[in-house]
Amino acid sequence: MYLSSDANVRSILIVDDSAFEQRMLVDLLSELPYRVSVAFNGMQGYQLALANQPDLILLDVRMPNMDGYTCCRLLKANPATYDIPVIFLSGADAAEDRIMGLSIGGVDYVAKPFTPGELAARIHVHLNLMRRTGSGAPAEQEAASAVALNPDAVIVNAAKRLISDNLAALPSLSEIARSVGTYREKLSQLFREQTGMTVFAFIREERIARGVQLLRETEIDVQDIALLIGFNNAGNFATAFRERMGTTPSAFRLGAESAQGAGPGAAQKQDQDQDQDL
Repeated sequence: MYLSSDANVRSILIVDDSAFEQRMLVDLLSELPYRVSVAFNGMQGYQLALANQPDLILLDVRMPNMDGYTCCRLLKANPATYDIPVIFLSGADAAEDRIMGLSIGGVDYVAKPFTPGELAARIHVHLNLMRRTGSGAPAEQEAASAVALNPDAVIVNAAKRLISDNLAALPSLSEIARSVGTYREKLSQLFREQTGMTVFAFIREERIARGVQLLRETEIDVQDIALLIGFNNAGNFATAFRERMGTTPSAFRLGAESAQGAGPGAAQKQDQDQDQDL
């Protein structure tokens, strides 16, 4: 459903399973200079976003088959749709709902019922912000097109981001899979095909890599780092770190500090040695 054929008019995709909510939003936006399309669930919304490249998406949260959070994860895992601003519209207005929507890539979260004037203002603000940022370079656009043709890579990218964002308290593999629109066995298969490793091997590598970063760049205690990246205690972290890096976290930190004190040349040499180990 399109309300305007003007190619210069900004386009908005509404994703909502309620016909009443769709009609209300269409009526509101029909009074503004926007071209509007609609989808009835998260998967249809994701596919329409890929095909039509709207300028902004109004995304409901609670929908059957694929909810708004899962749809947003897929949108943000695909370079072809990553830059499209997503405004969540939801009757769920608990703090954890708003935090979830913003943390997975939404630019705004508007609780229902909302006033038409407020929603119109928020849409206007985010469209103007997007206009200022401009479009990506040609090489980036080509990369985006390549990823857009591979839905399996998008699912794996979404799972990787979810894992990286939740190392301290990872959900189960089944929950991770459900959160990116698939199921446990399929996600395990896609991970092996796309990365050459299992999901659990990726989690282990991601935790150690984050530990290396925190040891190098912060003064956080080793015990606290262990908890931040999902280990039960410093002992478990030290064992896993030694197996992967050949040294303990404390010794690694001392070595990094010594290299920094010796100057950039020594630090660069240590980085090269550690890269070879990786």
